[in-house]
Amino acid sequence: MTKKDETTENGPILKDLTDQEATALCAELREELVRDVSRTGGHLASNLGAVELTVAIHRVFDTSRDRLVFDVGHQCYLHKMLTGRREEMSTLRQYGGIAGFPKPNESIHDAFIAGHASNSVAVALGMAQARTALGEGYKVLALIGDGALTGGLAYEGLSNAGQCGQQLLVILNDNGMSITRNVGGVAQLLARQRLKPKYLRFKQNYRRVMHAFWLGRQIYKVTHELKRALKQSLLPCSMFEDMGFTYLGPVDGHDVAQLTKTLRYASTLNEPVALHVRTVKGKGFAPAEANPDAFHGVSPFDPETGKALKSGGENFSAVFGRTLVRLARTDRRVCAMTAAMVSGTGLVPFSKAFPKRFFDVGIAEGCAVSMAAGMAKQGAVPVFAVYSTFLQRS
Repeated sequence: MTKKDETTENGPILKDLTDQEATALCAELREELVRDVSRTGGHLASNLGAVELTVAIHRVFDTSRDRLVFDVGHQCYLHKMLTGRREEMSTLRQYGGIAGFPKPNESIHDAFIAGHASNSVAVALGMAQARTALGEGYKVLALIGDGALTGGLAYEGLSNAGQCGQQLLVILNDNGMSITRNVGGVAQLLARQRLKPKYLRFKQNYRRVMHAFWLGRQIYKVTHELKRALKQSLLPCSMFEDMGFTYLGPVDGHDVAQLTKTLRYASTLNEPVALHVRTVKGKGFAPAEANPDAFHGVSPFDPETGKALKSGGENFSAVFGRTLVRLARTDRRVCAMTAAMVSGTGLVPFSKAFPKRFFDVGIAEGCAVSMAAGMAKQGAVPVFAVYSTFLQRS
């Protein structure tokens, strides 16, 4: 590891890395990540998809002061490696070792303890409001995945954050599930042009000059509305801009140089910003790219083949799922429901056998409970399979 790669308790020393060095560091970290998690188990695919994004964040922001709020937090392994805990990754999720989620009493760089989805934007908004109330000047970021956007709390946070009128950066890590896709090559071209450094500098200077006098502000308002109308017809940003955010992206989430440039620009904006980043879950490890769901949370495995080191016996979820299929075959009232945990709750066989009686509501346990109540009231027999800790969201 070079001197530039080292970290201290005061923050990662990544600001002086060249783009080439940053790219090399990403490859090195990805290789270490696979090796470490293959020994301890943990969340692999989500972290592999966030390598370049995490490195870029740490090139621009100092998380010992700036507040980086992870949604859920299972994708924080690279963040830990870049903030003085790289040598401790062999103890990940082990007794006496480092936690698999952000943990403020473990490091000053961990802004908020996480573990539940969809709350990051609301938490970050609270931190931004506290910053303003106390007259401080640090930056606040929320990193949320498209999966967490299936939870209603995410939209409550976005709705309020977009109206706060102060610096708050929401990074949308989109690996292809929930955020609207671009439409056509024109959208891709416009996105690339809008994120070029010369355009970003022109935009900053234009806004500063036009806001210096009354007539300039009126002209800026008209041109801004015209540009916004064009963008809304070609880019998937209208929802965020309607909420009050300045939308940037989409950006290639595995281009660390482009990510860094965009984050540097976003850091200069004193307003709510939504940065849309496109990533591949499991990036860089073929077995995880081919089957990201299977490598979401893993036990120890062979880092060369991706195969588990030992096969476990049948678990409760498998028995539960098989039993529910048997009951549904004899009683057409039986329905099954999950909140984005089809495999974990053993409902894959049910979903295939009875697709019209199976419901996955996303990360929305409150919705699932309410739906189950409505179904039961009308004579169905709904079974909501849920982890007890996740039920708190209902």
